Amino acid sequence: ITIYYPGNTIAHLNVNWLSPVKVRTTLIGGEKKMLVWNDLEADEKIKVYDRGVQMTNGEGLYELLVSYRSGDMWAPRVEQAEALNVELRYFIDCITKDETPFNDGEAGARVVRILEAAEQSLRERARAVEL
Repeated sequence: ITIYYPGNTIAHLNVNWLSPVKVRTTLIGGEKKMLVWNDLEADEKIKVYDRGVQMTNGEGLYELLVSYRSGDMWAPRVEQAEALNVELRYFIDCITKDETPFNDGEAGARVVRILEAAEQSLRERARAVEL
């Protein structure tokens, strides 16, 4: 699934519950840095890479110059916690403090709209569906 957001932000989602290999990785790439989150990694779940791409216009009308930059990797220390326990504590806190969770019913409805659009796109031979 490819989702285009305002501000030149693109999300590519690849989900496959039949895969023989368990993959739980999120990659966020920006102009200056890249972040990789791997939930299956025991010690370094988050890695920040000093990598980026800079694009500038060349001399000609249709020339685009691309400069690649590659630097160090940094793995910040992340507190280890059981995901379901953290989720449950957050849910209880929202109830006891009468706060609206960030993943409320509106967030759920947005996810359903995206999934329905993805299904429609599949039925229509990968035609882009605007939301």
